[in-house]
Amino acid sequence: MFTITIDSGTTNTRVQIWRNGSFAAGRSRAVGLRDLAAAGHKILTSGIRAMLESALAEVPDCSLENCLIVASGMITADTGLCPLPHLVTPVALDDLARAARSLAVPAISNQPIWFIPGVKNNVAGVTPDDLDQMDMMRGEEVETFGLLAQLDIRGPALIVLPGSHSKFIRVDERQRIVSSCTTLAGELLDALTHQTLLASSLTEGFAGRLDVDFLHKGAALCRHVGFSRSCFAVRLLDLFAGATHDQKASFLLGIVLQSDLHAIRRSRALRLEPELAVFISGQPLFSKGLATLLAADPWFTGSVTLTTESELKPLAGFGALTVMEKRR
Repeated sequence: MFTITIDSGTTNTRVQIWRNGSFAAGRSRAVGLRDLAAAGHKILTSGIRAMLESALAEVPDCSLENCLIVASGMITADTGLCPLPHLVTPVALDDLARAARSLAVPAISNQPIWFIPGVKNNVAGVTPDDLDQMDMMRGEEVETFGLLAQLDIRGPALIVLPGSHSKFIRVDERQRIVSSCTTLAGELLDALTHQTLLASSLTEGFAGRLDVDFLHKGAALCRHVGFSRSCFAVRLLDLFAGATHDQKASFLLGIVLQSDLHAIRRSRALRLEPELAVFISGQPLFSKGLATLLAADPWFTGSVTLTTESELKPLAGFGALTVMEKRR
């Protein structure tokens, strides 16, 4: 049996073909929700169709007429192809499966596509005083259930998905998503590295190899003097301390990740206990950095499991398969 999964984010969309639960082919393109405001839905539907045709060429026994098509991510946002309201936590795999909706999108396929909604924290009447309790996701919910299934995780646990928008997702003993917390860690690191005064000190971009000692030094300075001053210290490392590129870039990574650790430790949405087990899967440099800092932080006493993307089936696609299995 064939299934096609579509994972569409703010800036990128991935199309994957699965044969009996195993990855068969895939394509990605830099098109997403951000492009729809300027160009309308056609830019996304044509991009998805082109990726489908290219991927299908690698799997000659699969066609759009003989497979299930499932979509998740920002494609279900208010301005997406199939707007769906967030489910309110706690959300189990069964809940997500029941909430999936089918919609005909002829520009992509003659058969309907199943769309999986996002998830938001259970907070009524959000005010400026309780913003920290609110959070939401579109796409990471299927990634979470994909990771739970592949690693056979039995909660309670904290699922960490590092990236442009890092997600920290708490699941309970019933494998339900109960809350989440989001940071702009990846976007911040990118902006600091390429679009600020620090760019002249980080001409090679991100670290090619993580320097653990300087990762810890950056985190320590952030704890001592805060985020902004610590970031400027990267310039001081360059001008006065003779630091290598990987040392400077690792130092900055330590600052950004320490800010994330501070956020999740104090988050009223997550309400973490020190002994909670942590599972990390995502961008390799971020993941290794987070795992390193967590293991060294005396407050966090739970186990830390780091899984690289190459060790897993693609989380968004496999998670969508896992959700749809519940509908059968």
